[in-house]
Amino acid sequence: MSASHLPISALWLDPFRPLSAANAQSLAGAGLVVTAVSTLDALQEALADEQAAYAMLVLGLGADISLLEDSAAQVKASPLALPLVCRTERRHLEVAIAALHHGACHALAADDWSTAAWTQTITRARNAFTALAAPQAPQNTAAAPSAAHHGAQDAAIRSVVYVDPISRNLLALAQRVAMANVAVLIEGPTGSGKEVLSRVLHESSGSANGPFVGFNCAAMPEHMIEDMLFGHEKGAFTGAVKDHRGLFEQAQGGTIFLDEIGELPLTLQAKLLRVLQERTLVRLGGERTIALDVRVVAATNKNLRESIALREFREDLYFRLSTFKLRVPALAERPGDILPIVARMLARHSRNGQGWSVSPQAQALLLTYAWPGNVRELENVVQRAMVLCADQQIDTPHLMFDDVSTQSLMQQSFVLTDAPTAPAAPVDLQLAQGVPPNIQELLAMVHEDDSMDMPLQAAVKQNEHSLIRAALESSRSRLEAAEKLGISPRTLRYKLARLRDNSLSQLVNA
Repeated sequence: MSASHLPISALWLDPFRPLSAANAQSLAGAGLVVTAVSTLDALQEALADEQAAYAMLVLGLGADISLLEDSAAQVKASPLALPLVCRTERRHLEVAIAALHHGACHALAADDWSTAAWTQTITRARNAFTALAAPQAPQNTAAAPSAAHHGAQDAAIRSVVYVDPISRNLLALAQRVAMANVAVLIEGPTGSGKEVLSRVLHESSGSANGPFVGFNCAAMPEHMIEDMLFGHEKGAFTGAVKDHRGLFEQAQGGTIFLDEIGELPLTLQAKLLRVLQERTLVRLGGERTIALDVRVVAATNKNLRESIALREFREDLYFRLSTFKLRVPALAERPGDILPIVARMLARHSRNGQGWSVSPQAQALLLTYAWPGNVRELENVVQRAMVLCADQQIDTPHLMFDDVSTQSLMQQSFVLTDAPTAPAAPVDLQLAQGVPPNIQELLAMVHEDDSMDMPLQAAVKQNEHSLIRAALESSRSRLEAAEKLGISPRTLRYKLARLRDNSLSQLVNA
């Protein structure tokens, strides 16, 4: 029997579902001998046993990851370096994704007792255990970090928000698609989070330990794109002084993400199609055929069907890329995600652990705005509000949108006011309770204020007036105020002249 097929021993902690004798026997058939514990105290005792030789820790998770965090802390404090494997119910797939982000080497469904699934789990845990137990090589400060290292770092610091029911369904579907080695085409408007979903696909797949390599097809000229994707041999052209591994080779064993695929030139579409069909490539100026083991995920904000009709995109490449299609909705179509995303952004951009809150009126405005720029615009709005807000209490005067057109605001069911509002309701930065506070209740709270009868045009002007005043009062010059507002000095001069406010003019001249 080879070393890879020797049975391994594991600690098993599942306070929600006791391990039955039949299931333990099934695990033994897959090569896993388990020692079951039911509490964190029992886990701590088992980890302290110097005679035991465990190679992994299996955790049964409920609806959150608190057990994972507590268990990981105990493992870290113990002399054992154990990889973590997490089990969760299929209806809590978002917990499995979060577990992977927190460092688990694998996650699987709690009701999956198949030998194939557990054989794969054991292989991953064995590889992770070997990596954890291996002595660390001396750090070479001159060496460039690998793509896999960057991927691990990104996974550790990134947080994904899928709270709205539409987003939860998309996450569950992506989880299932990730387990099949098929090409995926992600469609959705600009700034909606297509790259975030591509990373979820990668980290939920069997290639999660491999590199994630991203490339924007619209960011470079044609001759550079070919070199970046497929590489070249030394001497292939003037300046090619050494071999260059393209991004497809750099993504071996992992995922390559091709963003804005609809912008890829037609001549390169033909070469990409050949690479996808044959799973091989030949570097520019080379003769050697290189076999590829790469998952391809592409994304576009264009209607590729229309591009095909206009002869701007190859139909055969479209069908090769779209084995499975996922659509990321616009932010306005998934309002349940808006406030949780705001909470994450406030936590990420705050300094010195400052706590931020958002008033009910500001939350209502965030929820009902059309968001033509999607999540990217939302982040701009949040950062502007944090600049303009001096007391960590964000209110409507601090919200400055990229496109506040009268027509857009007329479609909303409320107007703004300077009347006293209810105390600011803090946004739940931990998101442990789901969507902070209920959207319908929030909108109702705004409607209950009978003083909100200001005409729309006046409300928009007053809101803009407040924003400009706040920027001028907190700035040393008009140029600095324009930078805070995200507009040009010329636009600021125009707005000041249009508002015709003597007090604002005095602030500018001060």
